[in-house]
Amino acid sequence: MKVFKFGGASVKDAAGVRNMARVLTHFPDDDLLIVVSAMGKTTNALEEVVSAHGTGRDTRAPVEGLRTAHLEVLEEVAPGDAAAVGALEASFRELQRILAHRPGNRADEEYDRIVSLGEMWSSLVVSAHLKQAGIANTWLDARTVVRTDASFRAAKVEWQACENLAIRYLKPLFNAHPGRVLTQGFIGRTADGRSTTLGREGSDFSAAIFAWLLDAESVTIWKDVPGMFNADPKRFPDTKLLKHISYREAIELSYFGASVIHPRTLQPLQQKHIPLYVRSFLDLDAAGSTIDDRGANDALVPSFIVKPQQLLISITPRDLSFIVEENLSGIFWLFARHNVRIDLMQNSAVAFSVVVDDTPRSRQLIAELGKGYEVRYNEGCELVTVRHHDEATLSALTAGKEVLLEQRSRTTARFVLKP
Repeated sequence: MKVFKFGGASVKDAAGVRNMARVLTHFPDDDLLIVVSAMGKTTNALEEVVSAHGTGRDTRAPVEGLRTAHLEVLEEVAPGDAAAVGALEASFRELQRILAHRPGNRADEEYDRIVSLGEMWSSLVVSAHLKQAGIANTWLDARTVVRTDASFRAAKVEWQACENLAIRYLKPLFNAHPGRVLTQGFIGRTADGRSTTLGREGSDFSAAIFAWLLDAESVTIWKDVPGMFNADPKRFPDTKLLKHISYREAIELSYFGASVIHPRTLQPLQQKHIPLYVRSFLDLDAAGSTIDDRGANDALVPSFIVKPQQLLISITPRDLSFIVEENLSGIFWLFARHNVRIDLMQNSAVAFSVVVDDTPRSRQLIAELGKGYEVRYNEGCELVTVRHHDEATLSALTAGKEVLLEQRSRTTARFVLKP
């Protein structure tokens, strides 16, 4: 049993869907659970629909654009499939019913109801094409199995419930060999039937959830790049492929902001020692990257992670009293309430400094912090993280830039830079 995950770039158009089928023909005898993301930029487009609906703007044109685009791809890759057309049209009618009501005061819940539809559309198109290409498959609504709590936009998995549902609905689909199940990433459902999402890029996490439930042999994430690199090739000219790293190293890189693997993906795989492969759907002969228990190669190649558009926020009590546990408890509570993730933190006697993404939520948080503290911030910063560093590399990275904050350990150096 193998789990394959194909992201939005791999199924962005008719050519991508056909290429996905070509990839699967190389695994004719394997039981496969196949997870797909929304097509191309569909999630971004649906977020615009959510925004328009929330502010009272007309959503008919963008929704019709999405409907037309998906129907056109479906007709191109699975001509004459009336059942698939009917299922796709029904899903768009569901979206129209949602948008027919005025937005309520549950913005995150409404976001999940709308944005989760992108994965449904994509999976219907892909499943139909695979059948016409001679690859028999069973379409599964991932929400049947992926049970979550009601933390909308960042739902937490209820593992025991998922396990029970998998025994009932998922595992029987593999009684025939080879079994092929086509499902969606990113989405789940609460016990009372409300759609949830697992956070942006959550389709990788979905693949890990299914692998954990099925005790899979492996997970492969198919991308348009040859594997995991030690840095973003667009920013660093001499990048190197990370051919083999450990779960621990990959989790560290994900936490610091590496974009190839979702931060939560690796933990369930590590629990059951399921290897993760990152391979290119454009070059099946490329070896790609392997992530598993073995860490002998972790320190061989330094890794560089750059997060732009960061805010460096410094929080000081107005009476210059010490920053102590009582202060920090209240500060952390405000961060949690505004759903702002801290990327780096550091404190002195009278100041607590953090680095966060520059988002509307972060700006709202600054305003609220200012009611009780003296708050200063620097905008337009870069947060640079280097794993397995040396002094020459660090000097080159920081040359010509203002270093606003610096942290170092034996394996990791982090800098907040003002370009």
